[in-house]
Amino acid sequence: MTNTIRTNFEERRFLASDGLQLYARDYGHDDPRTRSSLPIVCLPGLSRNSRDFHLLATQLSTHPEKPRRVVALDYRGRGFSTWDPDKSHYQLPVEAEDVLTACAALDIPQAIFIGTSRGGLILHLLAAMRPALLRGVVLNDIGPVIEINGLLLIRQYLEAQPRLHSWEEAIENLRRVHGAAFPALGPLDWKDMAEAIFRQRDDAIVPDFDPALIEPLRSLDANTPVADLWALYEGLKEVPLMTIRGGNSTILSQATFAEMAERHPGMKLVTAQGQGHAPLLHRPELLAEITAFINGIS
Repeated sequence: MTNTIRTNFEERRFLASDGLQLYARDYGHDDPRTRSSLPIVCLPGLSRNSRDFHLLATQLSTHPEKPRRVVALDYRGRGFSTWDPDKSHYQLPVEAEDVLTACAALDIPQAIFIGTSRGGLILHLLAAMRPALLRGVVLNDIGPVIEINGLLLIRQYLEAQPRLHSWEEAIENLRRVHGAAFPALGPLDWKDMAEAIFRQRDDAIVPDFDPALIEPLRSLDANTPVADLWALYEGLKEVPLMTIRGGNSTILSQATFAEMAERHPGMKLVTAQGQGHAPLLHRPELLAEITAFINGIS
């Protein structure tokens, strides 16, 4: 494992069980004030990476009253983790095992987890695989039922990614594709999103993930049955749970959101108005909700 100080986080590199190199950002690790509190582990969406959580992690790890250690992961094939030569490994059970490996490598026996989209699906699996690891869970715009039309939209914009030649083009492309679903975002939000999603390679700005990740989506159509994870959701009833739904979400329906609350009476429900899939968690209204929730655990 290597540790390189960069601004307010350390870079961690470690090996998955099959030898693939994985990457994480570690915020607040060396701050003695964080050692008395549960750490936070952040799990990104399908094609996203640890940079999605940079502003949230910065705010949580430097909180003036109760700073936290925050670890944000790059799954295999995303960000600074190695692309897997065996593309069949891009699946939830493998990625869940990688999260367990990360927690062992980074000395995290228990944590509060924040899972955006695919990250939340991984947390459904971890609730069955290693329930003692989870001391609290925040699901960001995801639940036991995924709307097929939302998956088709994700496939559409991932496949239709144009060649981008500047960061200005990247920002404008995101605003054009997602602006209607995210009217709450301002110019800095779009800039932050672009810097999280893309990386500069040679003379182009490109999405920072292995294109093979899209392959499982290519066979979907409007009649494809979606997985029902309600049985796994039962495991999350044993821990404090908060679910955030984008007010304009196409992935987490209002009906599923309501049923989740019925099945987990203690669940905290938060709607991110003016945001779609998936909400930016560092915005002030969501940051306040997340901070209050995690501080209510320990």
